[in-house]
Amino acid sequence: MDIVTLGNEILRQKADPIEEINDEIVQLANDMIVRLDPKEGIGLAGPQIGVMKRIFIVHIEGDEPRVFINPSIINTSEDEIIYEEGCLSIPGVWADVKRPSVIQVQAWNEKGKPFRVEAKGIMARVIQHEYDHLEGVLFVDRLPEVKRSRLLAKYEKLKRA
Repeated sequence: MDIVTLGNEILRQKADPIEEINDEIVQLANDMIVRLDPKEGIGLAGPQIGVMKRIFIVHIEGDEPRVFINPSIINTSEDEIIYEEGCLSIPGVWADVKRPSVIQVQAWNEKGKPFRVEAKGIMARVIQHEYDHLEGVLFVDRLPEVKRSRLLAKYEKLKRA
């Protein structure tokens, strides 16, 4: 299960809803959990592995891996916080990104059970980052143009090295 990196058009496409949580989707979720090395990252979305389905995994240290299928962010706080983000699909670069500090999200888990969670801190940040992947949005898209250009130039230089 290879990670799709910046430049692949898949990362700019909107993922399709999952129609049925069946054995194939359960296996996909399990494979994604295994693939996500907590030393490398704490979230992984379907498009990042070339699967255009609305699924992502969040695995924060000290917590069990969580599966989000067909998620919807239903509420966000007005209060925003800046925090450094990186991405498995844009290795080697990080930038400060402003996002709502608290969100409410609803989704289904790998057992087909709907759930709703209010997330704050790093959990809220990772959910928003991974949700963006399902929408074809990357964290660099949330940066001012000058900062984004500089970061993308750095990434290109790292790729050539």
